[in-house]
Amino acid sequence: MRSSRIWTRLLGVEKTVIELVEAEESDPDGDRPEDVLIVVHARPAKGRRQRCGICGRRCAKYDNGEGRRRWRALDLGTLQAVIEADAPRVSCPEHGVTVASVPWARHGAGHTLPFDDQVAWLATHCSKTAITQLMRIAWRTVGAICSRVWAEVEERVDLLAGLRRIGIDEISYKRHHKYLTIVVDHESGRLVWAEAGRDKATLAKFFDLLGEERSARITHVSADAAEWIASVVAERCPGAVRVMDPFHVVQWATDALDAVRREVWNAERGGKGRVTAGSKSLKKARWALWKRPEDLTASQQAQLAFIARAHPVLHRAYLLKEGLRMALKQGEDTAQALWDWVLWARRCRLEPFVKLQRSIVKHWGAIIAAADHRLSNGLVESMNTKIRLITRMAFGFKDPEALIALAMLSLGGHRPHLPGRHTA
Repeated sequence: MRSSRIWTRLLGVEKTVIELVEAEESDPDGDRPEDVLIVVHARPAKGRRQRCGICGRRCAKYDNGEGRRRWRALDLGTLQAVIEADAPRVSCPEHGVTVASVPWARHGAGHTLPFDDQVAWLATHCSKTAITQLMRIAWRTVGAICSRVWAEVEERVDLLAGLRRIGIDEISYKRHHKYLTIVVDHESGRLVWAEAGRDKATLAKFFDLLGEERSARITHVSADAAEWIASVVAERCPGAVRVMDPFHVVQWATDALDAVRREVWNAERGGKGRVTAGSKSLKKARWALWKRPEDLTASQQAQLAFIARAHPVLHRAYLLKEGLRMALKQGEDTAQALWDWVLWARRCRLEPFVKLQRSIVKHWGAIIAAADHRLSNGLVESMNTKIRLITRMAFGFKDPEALIALAMLSLGGHRPHLPGRHTA
């Protein structure tokens, strides 16, 4: 009995009876560690037998299933280890005939609980290569494990409880227009929901999960100007204040400035494919035009001064972009400063900025709300940056669910713990 307890501690399992431990050699003539496998023959403790693998309720035995099977356990030193046990099936009144649960592994898994937990922890801290080499598994197996571990977190934690101020955005995770829609809690700074897709139906799934009562408690929603977000928010939580982040407005202005820069550059070229002295003077000018004045280098300041003398139309577009950026920083006076900018843009005779002022007027309420309520989408943009890094590491996962699980484990506030370590 004492030996059994020692082995359960070594394997990190509970409520398990160890019957026999033996070494199995896959290659009798080999002398490498991977040629030896530690096989631990086990069975569930009496109170854990004949339970449904899905709901855990005690059920009648159905049959012996497919016989004995093995679960990969954490390595013992340099040697691989597995737990071998019977895998009978039970008849559950709710879930029908299913494989009986075992106390050392999740239902449907081929690895023990500590093995899954360690892989999930490594996935939130280490590189792809480090995980696959250390744990001796394929990268797609890491994705499947992350999905299992996160599914267990979702069962025991209500991630949407207490939401009041949220941010909504989309992020590309793969080529050919593959997107994730994400929702972030402004209060906790956590990622609370993610789903593959970028349309009304996708976002509606979040509010369906949230429910009418909790949707009515949402007070603020920050997002960009996407119509599919605005329409769903207006329908599902009409009482919420919709906030449009100033970052996106300045980004619009930068795009308008770039459109003017290309027009001036093409005009200087005098025809497609030609290179002139005027077009050369605008080479790399966008870096000087994009940056804030306080961040310009000496050479960029000189280039900007040249543009002011040689290309007054482009310089006027630059001043409009900077004027808009400053107007959005006026605090309580933002509304008046922004309206003055709109009047300036209407008579600037630069079509990209004339279109821009129309967009600003269209989304006036959401833009002004950002200043009034001191709420921005900066947290969501920061979350997007972190998800992009995770996306690069998760390259090779066969479906977006594994990527979402890894993102939620990393950014959802419920990171897995290393097995055998006590957390404070």
